Order: sequence, then C-alpha cells, then structure tokens
Amino acid sequence: MLSKFSLNPYRSPMRLSLVTLACVVATGCANVQPVALAPQDMLAQQQKDHEAARKDVEPIQGALTLHEAMARALKYNLDRRTRMMEEALAMGQMDVSKFDMLPKVLAQAGYANRDRARFTHSSTYPSEDPNTSMSSTTAERNHRTYDLGLTWSLLDFGLGYSGSKQQADRFMIAGEKRRKAMHLLMQDVRTVYWRAASAQLLKGDVEKTIAMAEEGLVDSRKASEERVRNPLEPLRYQRQLLENLRLLESINQELASAQVDLAALINAPLNQPIEIATSDLSNISDDVVKVPVDKLAEVALQNNADLREQHYNARIAREETQRTLMRMFPNLSFNYGAKYDSDRYLLSNNWNEAGVQLSFNLMNLFTGPTQMKLAEAGVALADQRRVATQMSVLTQVHLSRLQVINARSQYDRADAIYETDSKIAEVMRNRQKVQAQSKLDMVSSETASILSLLRRYQALAQVQVAETRMVATLGLEPQIGSTHELPLKDLTGQIAQSKAPWAELAKGEMPANVVPK
Repeated sequence: MLSKFSLNPYRSPMRLSLVTLACVVATGCANVQPVALAPQDMLAQQQKDHEAARKDVEPIQGALTLHEAMARALKYNLDRRTRMMEEALAMGQMDVSKFDMLPKVLAQAGYANRDRARFTHSSTYPSEDPNTSMSSTTAERNHRTYDLGLTWSLLDFGLGYSGSKQQADRFMIAGEKRRKAMHLLMQDVRTVYWRAASAQLLKGDVEKTIAMAEEGLVDSRKASEERVRNPLEPLRYQRQLLENLRLLESINQELASAQVDLAALINAPLNQPIEIATSDLSNISDDVVKVPVDKLAEVALQNNADLREQHYNARIAREETQRTLMRMFPNLSFNYGAKYDSDRYLLSNNWNEAGVQLSFNLMNLFTGPTQMKLAEAGVALADQRRVATQMSVLTQVHLSRLQVINARSQYDRADAIYETDSKIAEVMRNRQKVQAQSKLDMVSSETASILSLLRRYQALAQVQVAETRMVATLGLEPQIGSTHELPLKDLTGQIAQSKAPWAELAKGEMPANVVPK
C-alpha cells in the first residue's frame, strides 16, 4: 500500500533530484586521485623561477670590490629578499588586524521556495484541538529576502585592539630578524670575498709550483731507475715532493669553491668568473681595544637584535594575559539592520531592527583561573628567555672583543711569517737561476710562501669578520637607504663611506653614520 507521500506529484521529483545531486557530489569527491608533476611543467616553472631570481640584477662590470660585493649581497641576495618579504608580510598582517576593531557589516539576500503553501489550522480559546475545517496561510510559497545589518561587539573591539598591538610587536620582531640576517650575510660575504681574492692571486703560483714539483718528481724517478745513488735518497726526495704536492693540491681544492660561494651570495651567474679587485692588505685600527667594555655592554643591551626581539616577545606575552582576562567578561553587542521581504502577506515589506545583547559564558567561572595561570606562565617564560638572552649578549660582547684582539694579533703574526717566507722564496729563486739549488728546496720554499700568503688572507678575513661580529653584537649597522630603491652605485658608495664606530664609542658618543634600527 502506497503512502500519501509517495503519491505526491511535487515531492517525489524534488526528492529524486536531491538524491541524484548528492550522489554526483559524493562520486566526484571519491574520484580525486594524486597527480604527479609533469616534467614539462617542472621545466617551465624552473625557467620562470630562474628569471625571477635574476630579475633586475645588474651585471658585474670590471673588478669586484669588497664594498660592491656587500652592496650586491644586500640588494640581490635571495635569502635577504625572503627576509624582507617576511617583514612586509608582517606589516600587512598588522594592517589587516586593525580591521578587527571595526563593526561587522553583513549584506544578505535569499530566495525561499516551497512546493506546497504553508497552511495551518487554528483553535479558539480555551480549546487546544485544531479546527480542521478552517485553515489559513501567512506566507507565500515563493518570496525573496534582503538584509543589510551592522553588528558591533565590545569584546571583539577589545580583542581586536589587543591583537593589533601584538601584531605590531611581531612586525618589529620581523625587523630585528632582518637586521640579524643582514649581519650574518655581511660576515659571510667578507669571508668568501677574501677566499676568492686569495684564490685569484695564488692560482698562477700554485699551478706553477705544482708543475715544478711534478717535473722534479719525474727527474727523481729517472735517477732512481739509473741507480747512480743510494736508493733511499731519491725515495726520500720523492716523498718530500709528494708531500708538497699534496699540500698544494689541498690549497687548490680549498680555494676552488670560493668563486661559486661568492656568486651565490651576491646572486651572480654561477658559471661566470668574477674578477676580484686588488686590495691593500692591512690590519684594522686598534681603536676597538680602546673602547671600555662597560660602554660596549651598555650599547649592546640597548640595540642588540636578539635582546630586542625578546623584549617584544615579552610584550606579546603580557598582552596575551590581557586578552585572556577580556574573554572572561560579559560580551555586550549592538546590532542594527534594514530588512526587506517580498512576501505579499506582510503588512510592511521593509522594516528596521535594532537590539542590544548581553552574553556571558558561564564556563569561564570554571576555566578562567586555569587560563590565567597559563597566560601568566607564558609571561614568566618570556621574561626568563629575556634574562637568559641578556646574559648571552653580555657574554658575546666580551668574547667578540677578545676575538677581535686575537684576530688582530694573528694577522700581525701571519703577515710577519709571510714576509719571511717570501724573502726565503726570493733567495731560492736566485739560487735556482745559477743552478745552485735543488728543485726540492725550490718547491718547498714556494709552497711555504704560498701557504703563508693564504694564511695571511685568512687572518685578514678573520679580523674583518670578528669586527663585523662585534658590530652585530652591539646592534649597530650602517645608516643606508632602502636597498630596494637605491641604485647599486649609490648603495656601494654609502657602504664605502661608513666607518667603524670605535673612535666615537671610545669618546662616549653614538656614531653618526652607524645607528640602531
């Protein structure tokens, strides 16, 4: 026996349509399959990424100086670009968070349809039985609705204001991370630049000495085969030559990657050789050791990037405590709306509504103390991290100062050793011209001279890196313009004009060209 619902001429097609639609949607969701990347798509994307990485990068003209290398790293380094984009994203999030304080304006439109009119029975007082002989309707089967409403919550305003302050601190943290990344980048550029400079200077001497050692090794083996001497003498001779060859080849291998590392830091083509400008090798001034340690510590505690970041984190934690406290209060909300309904049964098709609502989550009475304890624990953790970072910064100040002093001493020693080895090599060359010196002694002296010059470059790099590390610990940096807007030439000039801040700090003054950011 069929029910009255199955015989309904309107309900059955609609129900069938809904069931069909649900089956189609479920089938489509079930047919989602993993799709592997196609090689041609990867190649096309890689080409676009390569063009994006090389976009607006000026080609290197002539010899590359240290100041230009630093300017190129600040302007074109891909990791630095990422840091700057993170800072811009944090600034955008701060701007967006401000809108949380504004009222919410909602616009709605709808269409309602019934397959049958909404008829109802009614009863007369005091009877509760419906009178089936009388039926009426108060709504059309088809009608449209429009609604424009404004809602403003006092709790949402408070949370939005507090969240904006937190987001502002996160923006400042992004700036501190960018500063720290910039100092690390400058250290890497200085180290790799001097490696590339020493590789360029020593390449010819290393190859020449290796060829001389190989020639001496061949001659020794021939003499050993003729057996005109004690067999142990040529073997010892060969052993010393091989040891020198091994040392020269290790030097060559160490310097071989310098060009690639430098090109990666300044975003230059990896397969393009970079000519390094010849520079005078000299030690930094001794003004750094004249600055009192207490003055260095005072500057570092005010401007160090890591410590400033922890101060911002502590402010965020304290603001989170305020947000937790706000959530425990009742919420007072206001709403106002203009509405329209096309239903012909309504006496007024358009009307305005306004209301005030007070709400309170009773569960806050039980969860509130736990939430406050958690927020206060976050504040205590942030404070402890700040204290630990402060002690770490003070330790870094003392260690970086000692590293600068030791690096200066090591460079002076390396310079003296090179001067001695270069004079010995010159004497050996003069003796070789008159055939008064063996190739073994000649190779040994040249190898010692090359190794001394390499260590001299390395010592110079360590001096400059130690000085840069100390400036980073103090939280000071050159006062330069926007690296994105400044032309490369102007940026290079500003970096070249910036000087170490030690003379001003020794007088108790803040440097004019080096300021905290």
